Amino acid sequence: MSKIGFAGFGEVNTPVEIIINKCTAARDALLGEGLDLLPVFPITDDYEEKDIAHAVDVLKSEPIDALVLCIAGWIPTHAVIKVAEHFRHLPVVLWGLCGWIEDDGRLVTTADQAGTTALRGTLAELGYRFTYIYDIVGQPCGAKKVADYCAAAKAAAWLRHSRAGMMGYRDMNLYGTLYDGSSLKRVVGTELETFEMLEIEQRCQKLSDAEKMDVVNGRIRQWKFLAEADESAMMKAAGYYLAVRELACERGYTAISLKDVDGMKKLLGYPPAPIFMLLAEDGFCVVPENDSLGCVTQMMLKALTGQCAAYLEFYEFFTDRVLAGVPDFVPEEIVDGEVTVMPAAFGELSQGILNVSKVKPGELTMCRLFYTNGQYKLHMVKGEGVTPRRWEEAGWAQPAPQLPGLEVLLADVEDFADKVAAQHYFIVYGDCTRRIKHLCDLMGIEIV
Repeated sequence: MSKIGFAGFGEVNTPVEIIINKCTAARDALLGEGLDLLPVFPITDDYEEKDIAHAVDVLKSEPIDALVLCIAGWIPTHAVIKVAEHFRHLPVVLWGLCGWIEDDGRLVTTADQAGTTALRGTLAELGYRFTYIYDIVGQPCGAKKVADYCAAAKAAAWLRHSRAGMMGYRDMNLYGTLYDGSSLKRVVGTELETFEMLEIEQRCQKLSDAEKMDVVNGRIRQWKFLAEADESAMMKAAGYYLAVRELACERGYTAISLKDVDGMKKLLGYPPAPIFMLLAEDGFCVVPENDSLGCVTQMMLKALTGQCAAYLEFYEFFTDRVLAGVPDFVPEEIVDGEVTVMPAAFGELSQGILNVSKVKPGELTMCRLFYTNGQYKLHMVKGEGVTPRRWEEAGWAQPAPQLPGLEVLLADVEDFADKVAAQHYFIVYGDCTRRIKHLCDLMGIEIV
């Protein structure tokens, strides 16, 4: 597994113990943020350049996804560049540490920002992809900011070789599910591969009743059922889930989308909600309706945050909020309380298993990747998810279920509506905007 390179610099005439102590503290702060580091320090501008050669050897000894140039004091620019040039293809963090206050009130500095200000323009002129972070005396160090950028770098590296699988293509003939494979590969790296519903049906037919019953008893019956479901509905869910999971594992997919309305529902007469639920419990990113760029959005967010990046779609706009819910399922990870399901019918469909769980409220970041006029863009907003009022979607058998959802409070609903790119958006909890901005910057994706 790739690491983050950490190179700590200080000028040869600065007392070496000061540089070591400052770099050690910076390294430990990054370890505290969860980074897996490949560290080397102190690196000085010694005349024979032994430190530089040693640093390059250490940093080349293992794969790294990004390089942190930790400036613990003044350092001539050439010494840093001679190390960095070996890794110029990687994202770089220029991190300037700071001085300290002695007990008698004196400020002591090793001129860290003399080093970083000499380097910032140089890195820009040389075409590095980098961010500049500087510490301030008496304030918390910038380890969290460094970690956010490194998380984006690791996500970008992972996405470059990521794969997702879609059963079918362009459900309901929606334009928003279309994608251009070549540009997606060039910008993000993800391969979206399609497989046929027939293949899933064929795999499903080969499964024994015992295999499916193991899933029914060990997984599905663990959900809270508001009413008893037909065993046949549960067995179908188990069979299709096992077939899709088997294929996904064989082909290395980390995300799955199924042709929903014109596929599973129309041709097989079975709503796929429980299939998605089971796949999500296994850690797959899942979204219905062949939502190609929605699937990629999920993968981006999960790579950045580790969260499942659940999808929601919009039902109503209000002056200060939007009602966002789902007519099928939510991953267990975002459920508030027990995973709650019920047998339900919608329109002419046969009985399915509908997820009616409550969704966790809280601060969230909501976004969507889209493609317009030859460019990839990402629409992103922060909001506060609150428990929704009583609501229902017309068409469900009465008494209609309360679908999973949130009312998402937004700073400017009109601005959001002016920019909204599709019916599916994806949520992660907390303020994740900085990491998302870093990732989009690394990929050349504009944020709107």
